Amino acid sequence: MSTEASSRGDLARLPWISFSIIVVLVVAAVFAPLLAPHSPTEQSLPDKLRPPAWQEGGSMKHLLGTDVLGRDVLSRLVYGARVSLTVAAVALIAGGGVGLALGILAGYTGGRVDNFIMRVVDATLTFPTILIALLLAVSLGQGLGTIAIAITVIIWARFARIVRGEVLSVKTRDFVALARVHGCSHLRIMAVHIVPNVLNTFMVLLTLHIGFVVIVEATLSFLGAGIPPPTPSWGQMVSDGRSHIASAWWLSVVPGGAIMLVVLVFNLFGDWLRDWLDPRLRQV
Repeated sequence: MSTEASSRGDLARLPWISFSIIVVLVVAAVFAPLLAPHSPTEQSLPDKLRPPAWQEGGSMKHLLGTDVLGRDVLSRLVYGARVSLTVAAVALIAGGGVGLALGILAGYTGGRVDNFIMRVVDATLTFPTILIALLLAVSLGQGLGTIAIAITVIIWARFARIVRGEVLSVKTRDFVALARVHGCSHLRIMAVHIVPNVLNTFMVLLTLHIGFVVIVEATLSFLGAGIPPPTPSWGQMVSDGRSHIASAWWLSVVPGGAIMLVVLVFNLFGDWLRDWLDPRLRQV
């Protein structure tokens, strides 16, 4: 009974609104060609700057209106979700994986290896995030892969520092000492005993950094160093609509609202995941 009650309590505390929005976002990104009502790059100059359907002059054909080239804003928004989530997935898997490995290595081995890795981390964290990403994106050229590489270069250090702190705590526990007494190799201890005990923290970091990656990608696209047109991205849509903000507010407000919503729901979900994975916070 207690287990069933605990499960029901966990489900009751699940942030259903955030979770539902995340599910909708992922489904829209994966099935964008099926869900988008129009092609995101199809131009129709006679339909340019159509307002959303609920405003005068709007049409149900274009629920969120059209841009200066007559492209459907809703379709571009759906395809923009695919770009943002793809960049976030690639950058977080690569950067998070590198940060996890180096954080475990630094925290477990200590000494010169730890000092060297942490000095590299310190040097990486001192540089402005957007500036480094902008320089890398400009030097390597525009494209989804370039943005993913640029974000990976700047995000791994965040993971490495926090994971190292967790490892410093875990390696002093009795089960690690017993593993050493039984003759386990260092590699086995890190893989079998250290990694499972830092995965909770790592998963929370992944969730909380999705919003950060989305903002960086949108910023680079807004500055013209991100996804090249005509491929839609939310930052590029905000940039394209800023000169028409007084007469066609939906061009910037709709993608800007999408960026804000995605960052908010992933942060809220990350906060819940942190509390759920920590037994002390879950009891409270």
